[in-house]
Amino acid sequence: MTYPPVKTISLFDHLLELRDRLLRSVIAVIIVFCCLVYFAQDIYQYVAQPLLAVMPEGSQMIATDVASPFFAPFKLTLVLSLFIAMPFVLYQIWSFVAPGLYSSEKRLVAPLMFGSTLLFYSGIAFAYFLVFPVVFAFFTSVAPEGVVIATDISSYLDFILKLFFAFGAAFEIPIAIILMCWTGMTTPHSLREKRAYVVVGAFVIGMLLTPPDIISQTMLAVPMLILFEIGIIIASFYHKEDENQLVDVKENKNEK
Repeated sequence: MTYPPVKTISLFDHLLELRDRLLRSVIAVIIVFCCLVYFAQDIYQYVAQPLLAVMPEGSQMIATDVASPFFAPFKLTLVLSLFIAMPFVLYQIWSFVAPGLYSSEKRLVAPLMFGSTLLFYSGIAFAYFLVFPVVFAFFTSVAPEGVVIATDISSYLDFILKLFFAFGAAFEIPIAIILMCWTGMTTPHSLREKRAYVVVGAFVIGMLLTPPDIISQTMLAVPMLILFEIGIIIASFYHKEDENQLVDVKENKNEK
């Protein structure tokens, strides 16, 4: 019985496919950006609302650079376009790596990519709706008497983008735990034993990624710890079958 020849793909073919995937991702971001750029000023106004809502009456944001009124909303819209196009970008990544995966790996990777996107969006929403009002209210309330609060729009944009990425990345903890357990780097039982170190590490990360105030640090560290526990619970289901197989092997050895 003869089998059909296996088609081999050269490195050059892989590079061409990678280029096509990257080009499609860039085009998707550009298309979303073109749809949003007309509303750039409104988008910035919406993102600045958590600060504007708690600023003292009569104060306002300022632009210390001549080009800031144009470039700050432009930059925010570009980043937002990347966020919105992220599912399509992840799909292109998935399509590139999928041919090299086993069927069991494909069944796991697809939900992980969907879950990672959802968790990243959840982290951004958590920062905007829960963290920003608390943090900005705290900052404006502790301003010394006689100090007029007039935040530069470019500095504010850099500040919120840093928090967006920090909370978006922090909410990926369950995905990271599942991947580490899946690849054999660690086990759910081992992670439970290191829970005390994780608590300290979460607050250290919160200190490094957020402004130097205990409120935002705690509001990042606490969700990280909750997501850590959720990640362990989910990863336990993937390792349950392996643990049962290990128990059966030990029982067979004892019987012999």
